Amino acid sequence: MGLIRKLRDTEPFNHLPEEVFEEFSKAAVIRKYPPQTHIFNQHDKPTGYLYVIKEGLVEIVALTPGGDEMVVDYRKEGSFFGGTPVFTNQAYTAGARTVKPTECYLIPDHLLAEAGKRHPEITEYFTRAIFSRVRSLYADMVSENSRNTLALMEAYPFKKRLSEIMTSPVKTCSPETPVNDIARTMTLHNIGAILVCPGKTRHPRGIITEHDLVAKVLARDDIDPRQAIAADIMTANPHTMTPETYMYEATTFMMGHRIKHMPIVDRGELVGIVSLRDLMKYRSQKSMLLVGSVKEAQSIEELVATRAEVVKVAKALMGETRSPFETMEILSYIHHCILRRGYEIVLEQVQQEGLVLPDIRFCFIIMGSGGRKEMLLGPDQDNGFIYEDFPDERAEEIDAFFIPFAERLVETFARIGYPLCKGKVMVNNPLWRGRLKDWRARITDWIRVPEPQKVRYSTIFFDFMPLVGDPALCQDLRKIVHDLIRKNEIFLWQLMDLDFKHKPPLGLLGRFTVERDEKHKGQLSLKQAGSIFIVDCIRIFLLEHHLDATTTIDRLEELVRLKVFNQETAEHIKAALEAFTYLRLRHEIELIDKGEQPTHYLDPYALSKNEQDLLKEAFRAAAKLQDSTKRHFSRLVG
Repeated sequence: MGLIRKLRDTEPFNHLPEEVFEEFSKAAVIRKYPPQTHIFNQHDKPTGYLYVIKEGLVEIVALTPGGDEMVVDYRKEGSFFGGTPVFTNQAYTAGARTVKPTECYLIPDHLLAEAGKRHPEITEYFTRAIFSRVRSLYADMVSENSRNTLALMEAYPFKKRLSEIMTSPVKTCSPETPVNDIARTMTLHNIGAILVCPGKTRHPRGIITEHDLVAKVLARDDIDPRQAIAADIMTANPHTMTPETYMYEATTFMMGHRIKHMPIVDRGELVGIVSLRDLMKYRSQKSMLLVGSVKEAQSIEELVATRAEVVKVAKALMGETRSPFETMEILSYIHHCILRRGYEIVLEQVQQEGLVLPDIRFCFIIMGSGGRKEMLLGPDQDNGFIYEDFPDERAEEIDAFFIPFAERLVETFARIGYPLCKGKVMVNNPLWRGRLKDWRARITDWIRVPEPQKVRYSTIFFDFMPLVGDPALCQDLRKIVHDLIRKNEIFLWQLMDLDFKHKPPLGLLGRFTVERDEKHKGQLSLKQAGSIFIVDCIRIFLLEHHLDATTTIDRLEELVRLKVFNQETAEHIKAALEAFTYLRLRHEIELIDKGEQPTHYLDPYALSKNEQDLLKEAFRAAAKLQDSTKRHFSRLVG
């Protein structure tokens, strides 16, 4: 039965004997649910089943303090949900809602409970997250703070996903459908677009809009509406998005590409459609200024004003108790938009002044937190240029453009609100520009002569991502990095060893160890003393396995998939990073509100007792990860 296949490779069932799978298989029932069906709601009494998805897509939804539903996770084919109440005898802590037609295997709860008694790892799996100390403390703190919401600006476009607003099911036709029939269908159902799907497939091969009917049929003399078919007028291979895509991403993309209808596809199957009109219903003038209107900015002054508004988005997201990881990704997206538009404006300026852009492939990259999509409110600059391998005789021509362009970029970004990097990891420094072969030589030098400064450069650089230009150069450079690491694994130990000269700031009696220097006296750094250890350790494991995931959480999930970490350890690490990020972002907002510059330093004793306990648990989790990382990589030095 398909149920056995789906569970056999899934934690915590992957080590169970065959007879348990047989019991589940015999007792399981199959149920089908239409799209947008609540299988159960938050706070409902348990239904008596564990749900295993045979086919379809399910959103896990939770209520905000204001009573709105928000999507907190997704479950896809082969995943399960609804098992925790079996072991806690409590109501559901979140709801489950289908995105598209979904079929589930339902396993009776008594069988799961009995299996948990015989195999304790099952019980541990479903209860450990609930009783995780750091997770519990974090939840309490967020709940307490949500009563005094920080939100001063409506955050709707930032917190909703397309699955929550898309139209489903979607009207479709075959490529052979007569245009007259298509027009009648669109009129009858009052819709602005229809998707073209050949045969019985549910993957859109084309889209036909009202504009297509007018421009490609009615306005042309060479087409007979009575003879034309869908294939004649459709726009082939339309852009698509997934149900998990945020509204702000869809809005920006559709406005930028002048697209009015976006098909929503999950695993190759059409599950819905969203129109720009749908998205604009939820438009907040202030919030969309920070995303959609950034592309329309005509001056640096406009971007300066926009940059100053980012804190309002952060407040809104904090007020909606969004996951700090989602908040970081959203803030990073806005920062990237601002930087990209700033780049475009500077490029226009220098070309108008007479600089000639050379005919070469190049890519402007960002590194550090920007490259990981983990920017908060006070990111500085970490950027560079990758060029294709042009011949040496062109160097003067290339430098004649890129040196003054780089100086103007750095100066402009600082003016917009992105401070200069104290370590000069910026594109106006020759060390952060170069051809692919220059980068290979540079990285080789860092690895072969791992002086502390070069190792620090590496930790910033290894998180690079493309912002403008040819992203294929980034892929080429990534291959170079993996190749060099593969041949010089000892460098992973050196990356780790630099980090381990510092420890999380907890004394023997559990008291905080604070700074003594005048500038930060009585404070500690949530970044340098906390989150950086988690980010760096996870990156080292990522490099060991030659993976390319972007965010720290994505990297952690990849490492769980490869069984480098078990799920319990990963959840503990994730909860600690969540706590560091939440406390840091809240502190940055408070400082900006007081007219001060955001910083990752704070006085831990100014926190509430609950928050101090949370911070201590997070530091302990970081220290534990440090120790396990050191044990793992000690093999490289004998």
